[in-house]
Amino acid sequence: MKKAFIFDLDGVIVDTAKYHFLAWQKIAQALHINFTHEHNELLKGVSRVRSLDIILELGNVQVSQADKDKMLIQKNEDYLSYLVDMDESEILPGVFKILQVLKDKNQGIALGSASKNARPILEKTGIISYFDVIVDGNDVTNAKPDPEVFLKAAHLLHIDPKNAIVFEDSVAGIQAANIAEMVSIGIGEEAFLHEADYIFKDFTLIEESFIQKLIN
Repeated sequence: MKKAFIFDLDGVIVDTAKYHFLAWQKIAQALHINFTHEHNELLKGVSRVRSLDIILELGNVQVSQADKDKMLIQKNEDYLSYLVDMDESEILPGVFKILQVLKDKNQGIALGSASKNARPILEKTGIISYFDVIVDGNDVTNAKPDPEVFLKAAHLLHIDPKNAIVFEDSVAGIQAANIAEMVSIGIGEEAFLHEADYIFKDFTLIEESFIQKLIN
C-alpha cells in the first residue's frame, strides 16, 4: 500500500535551526532583548512574521511596521549567509537511510515546511531528487498548527490524509499533523513532543521494520 511520508525540513532533515537561532539572536541583541535557546523553541515551525512578533513580545518592545519589514529582510539575509556553504554533511544522522528505504519501497515522499528556502537547501545537500513533492512557505498561506502544508502535500501525492505520516520536530508541526488526522512522528525531545503518536530522538533509532509497519 502506498502512503505519503511528509518531512519537515528544519531540525528534521537538516539542522538549520541553529542558523535561524543565530540570525534571530542578532535581531534581538540589536533591540536589547535577551534571546535564548529556550526562547528559540517557541519559534519552531512558526512563520518568519510571527517569529519576530514573539521576540518583540519577549522584550515588551514595540516597533513600526516599516522597522519590522526591515528586520524581516535583515534576518533572512543573515540566515541565507549561513546557508552558502551547506553540503550533504548537514543532513542529520539517519535521514538518508530512511529516505532510501522509502524510495526502495516506492512510497510517496514529500517535504512540508514553513521554510521559504527549502528548495535551495535540498539542492545544496544533494537530496532533492528523493522528494516527489515539495510544499514550502512559498506555497501556503497558513502557518502550522494549521495543517494546510501537510494537506497540500498529501493532495499532490494523490493520497488520503489518513494514509499520511508526518515527521516533525516542532509542537506546532505535530499539532498540524494531528489536526489533519495523519500519523505524527516527533523527532527530538519527548518533553516537547509528547502530543506525537510516536517519538524518536533522531532517525538513527527508526528501524526499517517500523517503516514497514507504517506502510502496512
